[in-house]
Amino acid sequence: MIHYLLQTLVFMLLFLVVYDLFLKKETFFFYNRLYLILTPIASFLLPVIKIDGIQEQIPQQFIVTLPAVIIGGASSTDSVTANTAIAAEGITASTTLLEMLTSVWIVGMFFGIAYMSYKVNRIIRLKNSGIVKTINNQKVVLLPDTDTAFTFFNTIFLGAELSNAQQKNIMAHEQVHVKQKHFIDLLFFELLRIVFWFNPLVYIFQKRMSMLQEFSADAAVASQIDKRDYYQELLSQVFNVQEISFINTFFNQSFIKKRIIMLQKTKSKKIVQLKYLLLVPVILGMLIYTSCSQDSVDNGASSIAEKVAALQAEIDSKERLTAEEAQALSQLTTKANSKIETIEVVETENIDVPFAVLDKAPIFPGCEQLDPEATKKCFQESMMKFVGENFNTKPVDDVGLSGRQRISVIFKIDSNGNVQNVQARAPHPELEAEAMRVVGSLPTMIPGENNGKKVNVLYNLPIVFEINE
Repeated sequence: MIHYLLQTLVFMLLFLVVYDLFLKKETFFFYNRLYLILTPIASFLLPVIKIDGIQEQIPQQFIVTLPAVIIGGASSTDSVTANTAIAAEGITASTTLLEMLTSVWIVGMFFGIAYMSYKVNRIIRLKNSGIVKTINNQKVVLLPDTDTAFTFFNTIFLGAELSNAQQKNIMAHEQVHVKQKHFIDLLFFELLRIVFWFNPLVYIFQKRMSMLQEFSADAAVASQIDKRDYYQELLSQVFNVQEISFINTFFNQSFIKKRIIMLQKTKSKKIVQLKYLLLVPVILGMLIYTSCSQDSVDNGASSIAEKVAALQAEIDSKERLTAEEAQALSQLTTKANSKIETIEVVETENIDVPFAVLDKAPIFPGCEQLDPEATKKCFQESMMKFVGENFNTKPVDDVGLSGRQRISVIFKIDSNGNVQNVQARAPHPELEAEAMRVVGSLPTMIPGENNGKKVNVLYNLPIVFEINE
């Protein structure tokens, strides 16, 4: 889960950098609006998209390296106990941290909903305090004793203290917001802020969208009236800003200078739209990363099993089959038997599957009932404990070595869960032999799986052997 959130954060940042560097100053308001809406959605979806074709083309790491096991030192038993305790504490701490973060996330959403409700209540109270009118088929609320102006959904709020000329220009501006349904964009980001309140990039995207909407409305109004008069109208106001994130506020001090600068820009040439092609390498890079990450989802086997179960239920529901149905079932059975024979042949082949593409990693006995992350930690903890407790230090006491010696052991957990092809590299043959003996005596594992088949998985186990002088 944390890995997923980090990926969304990085992807959103990349999309935002592309927008700020290449697109923000262009006058393609409609396309920029689509960009600011779709890229956050893409940031949440891309981490769960895995394309097998990309995965097959990228070289994968065939050997997964396990945490190092420390043998010797003050006491081999103490070292093992310490390693086991640390691993166990790691599992407990990880679970506790996840539960704590989930609670904080839920509490944050609760406050987000409460704050949004408070802001909606403010607008309702403003509406009840004003006079509702219909001007040129547009619903308008005149607010007494104020010169503020903003749009909420399809309603324009105008301060009664604004002059007729001011109200005319502001009405033209706010009607663009209503016509282009800008409230949908702001409401979308408001909901994102509630769910992902901890993600600062959601707030930045919302500000970019608010600014873009003002640019779009200004451009539409400036095409109908003299730009100079419109500049003067923007600069001559006494600004009374409503700090509500999902309304279109006409008098926003932080936007005024940028709005005037954008009004002075000439219309971007159509060829500049080629900048949007920058999304192609950005998204392709994201897909390559997500497709080659180690978080895989097994859907193939379960979908076939579901179809078989549905077919069995259909057959059971019939008292007897027609001649055509019996013939079709016979053909299907023949094809299924042929497929099963092929699968059995493939499963007996010695195929070493890259760890990154595994659907299920091998499981140490006793770690079966845990969630995937805890299972991984349990595998590492059990491996450390087994090697530490069974490594015999006596044969290497007289080999003349001292200090810290590093041993690298490579082994395979085959499709039957057995440890095979154990190889070791160490400063002395006695260390290599003992390391191979211990790893070779590991218990039978639950084998790894890929696409519903049992497969071989390669591991590298570093062992640090400390010899007391």
